[in-house]
Amino acid sequence: MDSSEKRDLILNGSLYKVIITLALPIMVNNLIQTLYNLADGVWVSKIGSVEFAATAFVWPINFLFISLGIGLSIAGTSIISQLVGASKYKEANVYATQLIVISFISSVVFAVLGYLISPSVIKLMGGYGDLGMYSNIYLKITFLDMPFMFLFFSFNAIMNAQGNTILPTVLSGISAIINIVLDPIFIFTLDMGIAGAAIATLIAKALLAFAGMFILMRSSKMLVRPSFKKFKFDEKILKRIVNVALPSSVGQSGSALGFIVLNGFIASYGTSTLGAFAMVNRITSLIMQPAMGVGAALTSIVGQNLGSNQINRIKEAFTKSLKLTISFSVVGCSLLFLFNSPIINFFMQSKDDLEVISQGITYLKFTSVSMPLMGIFSVLQGVFQGTGHTKYSMAMEIGRLWLVRLPMILLFKYFTSIGPSGIWFSMGFSNLIVCLYGFYVYRKDHWQTRVIR
Repeated sequence: MDSSEKRDLILNGSLYKVIITLALPIMVNNLIQTLYNLADGVWVSKIGSVEFAATAFVWPINFLFISLGIGLSIAGTSIISQLVGASKYKEANVYATQLIVISFISSVVFAVLGYLISPSVIKLMGGYGDLGMYSNIYLKITFLDMPFMFLFFSFNAIMNAQGNTILPTVLSGISAIINIVLDPIFIFTLDMGIAGAAIATLIAKALLAFAGMFILMRSSKMLVRPSFKKFKFDEKILKRIVNVALPSSVGQSGSALGFIVLNGFIASYGTSTLGAFAMVNRITSLIMQPAMGVGAALTSIVGQNLGSNQINRIKEAFTKSLKLTISFSVVGCSLLFLFNSPIINFFMQSKDDLEVISQGITYLKFTSVSMPLMGIFSVLQGVFQGTGHTKYSMAMEIGRLWLVRLPMILLFKYFTSIGPSGIWFSMGFSNLIVCLYGFYVYRKDHWQTRVIR
């Protein structure tokens, strides 16, 4: 199915078919990435529990920097999908070109900055001793892959805006396979330890970015094709991209900062708690892929239908996406809750870390109960991001952590004696509150205005 046929399906086809057709490749893509993260975690856990904890410890720092790339990607999908829905293909080509250039330039700046300040940031977060040393090694190398990551974000945004979710999945799958093959070679054969894991990821992401850019430049079967001939910055277009991207980036970076603070609280309970947090997050992200895929697919569906002024179809897509997401989440959370112990033991390779296993089982029980809320959160985000009204998705991201989760964690930490369980409970409750806010905003209908004219 080419881009023109996919556009017709999105605007006129059966919505369940549309959602599943677009979401399934995204689910597979996310599943591949999650399986890779699990495999990477298993390889690193074989080195030691401190190295494994370091990969979780530095994630919010790295994510803080790549949040701009995510914001630009969301803006690209939103704006370009609305232009495709409105049949404004030449304008979409210009936006796609501007998106790629601004993404690459910003990524280089952030990669250099992140590389230089990473030791200081790790110390500021409380990363000392072996945890600080391994965190610094891993983080510095991951910053070097940022330009490649941003380029693929742009490619992914342009593809998703056209309803083409299959091609990014194929490329990501190949990249993940390369990464998984390289991991044991660099970690053990070349005896590079945690640095080897980061280098393997760098190589895989570089190949992924080059492949994506090559396809964009060469393919003749797409509705949107960027061109760099006689390129010059367009102030009006850049302003519009930034206006949509900035709230998403602020929301993502605010979320990342919140997770940095959260990691600090978790680390204060010891590396076993941090290791349990890292392992369970990898497991739950695997189970949540169907719901996340539906939410991501909804962004393109909403964007194109908003571009063609089909508001009622957007509302119908939202309702059907919720039904699918809740169904997937209930099945997943039931499996995790019932089989928590064997699941944790399977993914925790070092059986000597009994405390990590014990805390992991407790955390998995807590998080499995709130999984349907995480799915609903994803669908609400899909609507707000697809329409380009990213200020609402920003409010959900920041409010969840800074207004609910972190204050509750402080209360539990200093005024109760329940230990890490206070963190796990706060995470679930914050998801509930932010979903209620999302439904309130959705019912107000402010999101129905297009960001293009």
